[in-house]
Amino acid sequence: MQQTLQDLHANGTALSALYPATQQLYRKAGYEQGGSFCTWEIAAKSIQVTGRSLPIQPIHSPTAATFQALSQQQAQLNNGNLDRHPAIWEEIFKPDAPEVVYAYLFGDAQPEGYIIFSSKQINNCATLVVLDWAVLTPAAGHSFWKFLANHRSQVKQVRWRSAAIDPLTLLLPEQSANLHETDYWLLRIVNVTSALEKRGYPHAAEAELHLDIQDDLLPNNSGRFILSVANGQGTVTKGGKGELRLDIRSLAPLYTGLFSPHQLRLLGQLEVTEGAIATATQLFSGSHPWLRDFF
Repeated sequence: MQQTLQDLHANGTALSALYPATQQLYRKAGYEQGGSFCTWEIAAKSIQVTGRSLPIQPIHSPTAATFQALSQQQAQLNNGNLDRHPAIWEEIFKPDAPEVVYAYLFGDAQPEGYIIFSSKQINNCATLVVLDWAVLTPAAGHSFWKFLANHRSQVKQVRWRSAAIDPLTLLLPEQSANLHETDYWLLRIVNVTSALEKRGYPHAAEAELHLDIQDDLLPNNSGRFILSVANGQGTVTKGGKGELRLDIRSLAPLYTGLFSPHQLRLLGQLEVTEGAIATATQLFSGSHPWLRDFF
């Protein structure tokens, strides 16, 4: 792992993410929890969403090209979501036999979302498994649930992947959805300057954050850095006051927004002045980081 990270750093890679078999090994290499990977479950008969919805278009030969732009729009609204590699799209459209993949767009000329799913027996229960989805408007969110509710005569339950706190469940009439399974993926900041400059920030924020970072494996990441943010973009220069001190492992959940600066300080993961903690809270705010992809 150390050699791999050194090679990634030499090649200019900003970030490395993985699903750990064990946290302890990867933590030694500078990885830390970055976000969640969650499966939700609901009884189909309990969805009970009615009313008008968007037109539904079946896609008989689904490919990534049909859904990629919509997926990208959704990914840009959520911390942690991937700009997908073609191999991930291939996995979505080619499940294990004898499963069949079904795909639908929500909307006509300009689709506002989509759903890709298959049906299977899970513990002798007919289950509709959502392989991928995107919801970009309130109408698409309503259509998502109404579409699933219309399958209640064929399936008993529905499973889908979303954030640990799923905003889609707000559209349900009752608190009938349950978290079926939760896991956490790990993130490693491979190149501090590149990672901080490529991250998006709140457009209204205009601030400087003075960091002091320790990275025992990749010395170029160690030292003091000034993160200057304006118009949603960050630039990094060496130097500064070092008002927020942490190691490379603790930088990961701060970077993704998994934990707030106040939470990380409470857990002994960083040392920070009151001014710097307010700035860091502003810059690293956002939605809970999550992934719907496993790799």
